[in-house]
Amino acid sequence: MHKISKLGVLTSGGDAPGMNPCIRAVVRTAIYNNIPVVGVRQGYKGMIENDMYDMETRSVSNILSLGGTILKTARCLTFHTDEGMETAYQNLKARGINALVVIGGDGTFTGALRFSKKYPDIAVMGIPGTIDNDLYGSTYTLGFDTATNTVIEAIDKIRDTADSHDRLFFIEVMGRDSGAIALRAGISCGAEAILLPEKSTAIDDLIKQLKSGESNKKSSSIVIVAEGDKSGGIYDLAEAVQKEVKNYDIKVTILGHLQRGGSPSSFDRILGSRLGYAAVKALINGHSQKMVGLEANHIKITSLEEALTQHEFKLEEDLLEMVDVLSI
Repeated sequence: MHKISKLGVLTSGGDAPGMNPCIRAVVRTAIYNNIPVVGVRQGYKGMIENDMYDMETRSVSNILSLGGTILKTARCLTFHTDEGMETAYQNLKARGINALVVIGGDGTFTGALRFSKKYPDIAVMGIPGTIDNDLYGSTYTLGFDTATNTVIEAIDKIRDTADSHDRLFFIEVMGRDSGAIALRAGISCGAEAILLPEKSTAIDDLIKQLKSGESNKKSSSIVIVAEGDKSGGIYDLAEAVQKEVKNYDIKVTILGHLQRGGSPSSFDRILGSRLGYAAVKALINGHSQKMVGLEANHIKITSLEEALTQHEFKLEEDLLEMVDVLSI
């Protein structure tokens, strides 16, 4: 069994609400088990630049409600190189670190897996932190619930304006490869149509649907577009619809990075705490090159290899069916 002498923790890639509760759980679980903890600033960049510091129980006080990540995050192309990895490895060894908890998405896990295969004496455990909710091995990823609630709040406010002016709003939400946020937010806000990367929607069908709503005397319409939708850019889409649906004044709103920020929801605080605790326990029990996730409300350990290569994550069929039924 791999005995942990000192644990490093980092966040990498895009920030996600719930990362701070997760960091807190990692730090305190490790210290409770008499394992010293080192915080790595700015992800893999901090490993290469030796930007690390010793953490104590009070280092993570009062961070449960904070969005973002106190460890900061950055993308690091140098870590993709053998030289960069070697520098990071030597910095970890010099500090006595022989285990890492990495919090992030698929890019983070790809780097962690390659690093651990190259240097197997450094045990690695991944925690899925991405608002896109698109990693195999966990029903929910850190930040997804908060981001969805943020989108819902924004759309509710836009709906007020849409109703007041008989407007049609096209609203773009994050989700280059996953329509999870768009689907749940769209159903929660009563969107007339939801355009997803996983499902092709012809512009003609969208126009027909919107004209039907217009004939049924709808005072406003909301179309949610995931940024990875295959129908083209949201502005081109809105322009094409405007030519055919003339009675609506069409507006476009891109929510952008608004979706990443904000205080984590209760769900994400609990999820971050559970996954942080589980990650340290898994390392103590000898696991490496794995990811801790949540399925059927139970902790599940999945290999990083499987998390990165399996593509069985699918949007719920009943939610997809509900979109057309409930929007009439």
